[in-house]
Amino acid sequence: MAFLHSLRHFFERHGFHVSSRLADRLGMRAVNVRLFFIYISFVTVGLSFGLYLTLAFILKLKDKIHTKRSSVFDL
Repeated sequence: MAFLHSLRHFFERHGFHVSSRLADRLGMRAVNVRLFFIYISFVTVGLSFGLYLTLAFILKLKDKIHTKRSSVFDL
């Protein structure tokens, strides 16, 4: 349990330092930078899921419209 606590402490200390340095360089608050990263992660997950559903719909539509015929006499 102590290992997990020290590992979490390490990532919190160094992870928050990255957003703090970026916020200092951009001249804004670190809280806003962290919120931006949280929001952009939700947006990218949502866009990829939407893209997946769109491609699945297009493939299903293509299968329904285009049927492969084996010969000329299958009309």
